Amino acid sequence: MQQNNSKLMYHCKIFEVWEEEVLFPNGKHAKQSRIDHLPTVAVIAVNAGKEIFLIKQYRNAVKKTLWEIPAGTLSSLEEPPLSCAQRELAEETGFQAGIFIPLFEGYLLPGYCNEYMYFFLAEDLFPAPLPPDEDEFIELHPTGIMQAKSLLASGKIIDAKTALGIILADNYLNKAQRVKTT
Repeated sequence: MQQNNSKLMYHCKIFEVWEEEVLFPNGKHAKQSRIDHLPTVAVIAVNAGKEIFLIKQYRNAVKKTLWEIPAGTLSSLEEPPLSCAQRELAEETGFQAGIFIPLFEGYLLPGYCNEYMYFFLAEDLFPAPLPPDEDEFIELHPTGIMQAKSLLASGKIIDAKTALGIILADNYLNKAQRVKTT
């Protein structure tokens, strides 16, 4: 496919909206919109009590308070994802981690957006707060993994990155336990 006649429709700090004419392999043309988004991170923080750090925060786009895992956007394409994960964990939970384990990375909404997210498991937590962003009003909820899975199964967690993060962390932690006990 070829894109031509790209036109910038909107620009802000973390994304741009483009409209462009696309030529498909069958020779047909169509106008499509796409969002260019800076990469993002999501952190599944696990404390010494084997609780994961869920947060609750209001999301204006959906007009709801959601259960989520800490997450955020890289400040630039030059910022390493791990640095962003460390910053976001400290801003949103008041903790830092001695261990970060990459669990997964991939596109969130490739049908119209190039946002790429890195998922990290964070362990060996210690207090190290950073001030939250001005528009963030976050409640921290350390939650047992079984309770988090219950919140997911009951439909109380409806954020896709959080659902994936819980599943990734549960799989990783169960695998680690199997290795330790055999």
